[in-house]
Amino acid sequence: MNSAEWIMIAKGIGQTLSMVLVSTVFGYVFGLPLGVTLFVSDKDGIKPNAKLYAVLDFIVNIGRSIPFIILLVLIIPFTRLLVGKAYGTAATIVPLTIAAIPFIGRMVETSLKEVDKGVIEMAMSMGASTMEIIVKVLLVEARVSLLNGATICLGTILGYSAMAGTVGGGGLGDIAIRYGYYRYETDIMIVTVVIIIVLMQLFQLAGNTVSKKLDKRKQL
Repeated sequence: MNSAEWIMIAKGIGQTLSMVLVSTVFGYVFGLPLGVTLFVSDKDGIKPNAKLYAVLDFIVNIGRSIPFIILLVLIIPFTRLLVGKAYGTAATIVPLTIAAIPFIGRMVETSLKEVDKGVIEMAMSMGASTMEIIVKVLLVEARVSLLNGATICLGTILGYSAMAGTVGGGGLGDIAIRYGYYRYETDIMIVTVVIIIVLMQLFQLAGNTVSKKLDKRKQL
């Protein structure tokens, strides 16, 4: 590989990180409230609401059932409406975010269900409001599980971002498709795959490190 190709790879890393991190942030902006609402409105939640839970549960299940590559093509008109084009790094953030929202919502719901019900009941008996229980009890007690979920989410979105390369999504996936597949430049394909694996491992390492520091159960 020559210097121009390494520069291209470096640019691809930047694009991939941009897509993954930005879409994850936006995913949590919408996915976290969704997951909290699912937990609160569940039959065993703080404020049970069967109809609301049924609607949100259905939406989440549908969202998680659509393969990302199909979603990517399906919402091209919406993506073009938001960013003015249907290809490139900025455009790919839109389907990545939409794909992440139901995934994050379900993970958040699952994490909150791991919180000891006794702690929740204690907060309720002390007169804490629903919002206080959510902010000061649920999110605090479930922080380690939520962080582990965020790590999984980063890895999943990283995989999706590589998949977006099949339709000119930019980043390492796009480089791997254009050069490794269409031009048969195996060395570039191998380099991009290795970098994606390394990024995945770095995300996992960072998540594990922070979760260990936050996990009070391990602080003896």
